[in-house]
Amino acid sequence: MNNYIYFQELQQKWLLLWTDFPVNFTLQEQLFQELLSCYSQRNRFYHNLSHIYRMLNTIESLKYLAINLKSIQLAPWFHDCIYDPTKNNNEEKSADFAVKRLTNLSLDQTLINQVKELILKTKNHDSLNNDIDSQIFLDADLEILGSSPKEYHLYTLAIRQEYAWVLPEIYKQKRKEILESFLKKERIYQTSILFEKLEKPARFNLQQEIINLSN
Repeated sequence: MNNYIYFQELQQKWLLLWTDFPVNFTLQEQLFQELLSCYSQRNRFYHNLSHIYRMLNTIESLKYLAINLKSIQLAPWFHDCIYDPTKNNNEEKSADFAVKRLTNLSLDQTLINQVKELILKTKNHDSLNNDIDSQIFLDADLEILGSSPKEYHLYTLAIRQEYAWVLPEIYKQKRKEILESFLKKERIYQTSILFEKLEKPARFNLQQEIINLSN
C-alpha cells in the first residue's frame, strides 16, 4: 500500500474518531497534519504511518472487548510521535505530547490520562491481567511479531535501518536481548484471539531472528 492510500484511509479513521467529540475542526485538522509530519520523518523505516495503520486495524478487530475504546483508538496516533532511536525517553515524551495536544482540544481529563497511561505502557509492554484496554493496545503494537516470515523479515530490516548508527556486533547483542525478553514471557499476546492466532508464529519469528543474529 503506498503512502497516498495510507493517507486517505488514515484520514478517514481520524475524522471518524472525532465524530463523538465537540472539537474545533481546524484544531484537530492541524493536529492531524502535525502527526503526519511526525510519522513521515526520514529516519522512520518502521515507526511510521504503516505501523499506525496496522495498529488501528488490529484495534478495530478487537474493539468488542474494549472498555474505554476511544482511549485505545487515540493512543496509537501519539505513542511513537516522538521517536529518536538514540534516546530512551521516547515514550515519556510522546505521552507528554499527547497530553498537551489533547488538553488543547479540551478533551475530558480522564480520557487524556487513559491515553497517557497506554502510551507509557509501551516502554515495557506489561499489562495487568484485568486491564483489557492495555492488553488490546499492547497486542496491537506487537501484532507485527506474529506476521508472515516475509513480513517479519521486512520488519527486521526496517528496525535495523532505524538503528543504522549502532555497530553490528552491539546491535546483534542488544537486539537478541530484546527478543529473548519477549520469549521469556508466559504470553506475548494477552488477548485470547491474538494469542490463539499469533503466539506461535511470533515465537517462531523471534527464534529465527535470534538464530540469524547469531550467525
